[in-house]
Amino acid sequence: MGKNKSYENAGPTQRQLRVAETIRRALSDVLARGDVHDPELNRLSITVGEVRTSPDLKIATAYVLPLGGEGKEDVLKLLARNKYELRKQVAKKLTLKFSPDLRFQLDQTFDQMDETRRMLAEDRVRRDADAPDDDEAAEE
Repeated sequence: MGKNKSYENAGPTQRQLRVAETIRRALSDVLARGDVHDPELNRLSITVGEVRTSPDLKIATAYVLPLGGEGKEDVLKLLARNKYELRKQVAKKLTLKFSPDLRFQLDQTFDQMDETRRMLAEDRVRRDADAPDDDEAAEE
């Protein structure tokens, strides 16, 4: 029997979400406490906005952003340089048989929110948003 195609593009499972959130908290704690033996990394404040895991839980991608958004590329290099120590520290807090491989990407959600706010502040968008809906106009 073949694979059921309807599950292939489904969102993450409850287990993936639960493990990802546990990893996010653990990674945030490790970074906040400076548990890594790298003074360059420890001097930075890094926000871990989200973690997504692969379906087999072997890869965890952490979406990170330095406080204030400065030095984004440096943060990725420092995290990559310390990924094995971070993995070891995070693994101590997990109850999984295997510790997932950590990968890091910049969290773009703040940039997207800023862009959305900028668009909503434009005169033509505000004018359209403030205009009555066709349904409301028909009711009057």
